[in-house]
Amino acid sequence: MATEGGGKEMNEIKTQFTTREGLYKLLPHSEYSRPNRVPFNSQGSNPVRVSFVNLNDQSGNGDRLCFNVGRELYFYIYKGVRKAADLSKPIDKRIYKGTQPTCHDFNHLTATAESVSLLVGFSAGQVQLIDPIKKETSKLFNEERLIDKSRVTCVKWVPGSESLFLVAHSSGNMYLYNVEHACGTTAPHYQLLKQGESFAVHTCKSKSTRNPLLKWTVGEGALNEFAFSPDGKFLACVSQDGFLRVFNFDSVELHGTMKSYFGGLLCVCWSPDGKYVVTGGEDDLVTVWSFGDCRVIARGHGHKSWVSVVAFDPYTTSVEESDPMELSGSDEDFQDLLHFGRDRANSTQSRLSKRNSTESRPVSVTYRFGSVGQDTQLCLWDLTEDILFPHQPLSRARTHTNVMNATSPPAGSTGNSVTTPGNSAPPPLPRSNSLPHSAVSSTGSKGSIADGAIASGVSKFATLSLHDRKDRHHEKDHKRNHSMGHISSKSSDKLNLVTKTKTDPAKTLGTPLCPRMEDVPLLEPLICKKIAHERLTVLIFLEDCIVTACQEGFICTWGRPGKVPAAPFSCSQEGRAQGPLQDQD
Repeated sequence: MATEGGGKEMNEIKTQFTTREGLYKLLPHSEYSRPNRVPFNSQGSNPVRVSFVNLNDQSGNGDRLCFNVGRELYFYIYKGVRKAADLSKPIDKRIYKGTQPTCHDFNHLTATAESVSLLVGFSAGQVQLIDPIKKETSKLFNEERLIDKSRVTCVKWVPGSESLFLVAHSSGNMYLYNVEHACGTTAPHYQLLKQGESFAVHTCKSKSTRNPLLKWTVGEGALNEFAFSPDGKFLACVSQDGFLRVFNFDSVELHGTMKSYFGGLLCVCWSPDGKYVVTGGEDDLVTVWSFGDCRVIARGHGHKSWVSVVAFDPYTTSVEESDPMELSGSDEDFQDLLHFGRDRANSTQSRLSKRNSTESRPVSVTYRFGSVGQDTQLCLWDLTEDILFPHQPLSRARTHTNVMNATSPPAGSTGNSVTTPGNSAPPPLPRSNSLPHSAVSSTGSKGSIADGAIASGVSKFATLSLHDRKDRHHEKDHKRNHSMGHISSKSSDKLNLVTKTKTDPAKTLGTPLCPRMEDVPLLEPLICKKIAHERLTVLIFLEDCIVTACQEGFICTWGRPGKVPAAPFSCSQEGRAQGPLQDQD
């Protein structure tokens, strides 16, 4: 692949990068992998995934991580930026026969120093509940593959619940399980609960309560990932048919949809306040979708191949009330912005909502999110108020891109990039920004219900499966070749009463469902760095670091500015001994 100005430097793997807030550094001794540290031969294997949990113990070192590599699954103490990784003493390690782990998720509600519940999905369709602290295997769901025979693409605990979890498959189906119920010895029978545009929800017909409680059939092709909103009320799903679909989870109502520029969507995430959804996929783009307006508000171009993971950084996303008369600012001003994490999302959401009130002082907003891709690059993006509120004058001068080491703008992006320090005037208003805020997609999705409450008793689902939800809020099998626009279809299912998507992809281009590139602002990455030899599959933002992982099985820690210990690590030969692995059928 040709590069500008010397290919050697462009292909060099970076170990540090600089943003407005300072220098991020790769910490080599905080690297986790298999105990022998030998790069994993990833050909034909499922993506490496990483899950974190904090055990809330009194030691101050309660962080634990789980990751899968090929047929192996590891559970370690995570020492972060403080100490070197000790790979010689995994708390638990397993190797599976005939199937591979594909994804996993901890239950943060029930985690203690003595016990933790970990769900693991597999390539053959089963889901296992294990306790890696007690080293127990509690239950195996879909053991005989009577519910679904396809690969598990995503598994997550339902927010606020100690027993409910949701599982997505490459068949395009999702299933709601309860850990207290059995799966049954025969294939389940279903009855239709609710049907809408390109989705249907069925309940399980049986004399006694059994798993799965619900079956969702969504779109066409594999259901690649789903994500719950921060308050747990909404569910965003991305599919191989290229659609983002956002549902009210409790009432099983479709809130809104969006179509990729082309190809499948592979990943999805929510902003910390639940106002925006970001997706990535086979069009090499990151797309920002407004939850309240049900429309695309920006796209970002920086990756050279499929985008594997998108994630918001809640610790550098910021909000501050500004003096309307103050029209100047500098990069140093960003040092003083208020930071918030998940535990402060509610108060921040309240402050962010003031931006829509004419009686309140203006609020300056900057969302930071990141993405990694099969091109082995990490991109960081800033989503600022000139993109979020194009109709309103800025309360202060804002810089947005090309701060340091930003990549060259992609071909054809002239005039579409957002404001840079050298620009004295804001960019021309894209046509899509002239749409009324009440505009919705052409798929019959609902209007803005960002603050909508769930009506009690709207559906059987609310009483059927959510009775144990507590009142507290708290990948995907990629192809190596870039086959643009390929859409796979799932096998026929007599119980699938979904109305197939009748929208021709070519006819969606230029509509609110999929605006043309010139109709929405085009973001450029704040930084875009090659950080691995193999495709990247993990991006997680923690308070003192960023965690990434590649398909070779290396989990890397990047220390945030000011968070790297002053004293160097004392590196030993720890982690090179490998004990016997436990076989699991």
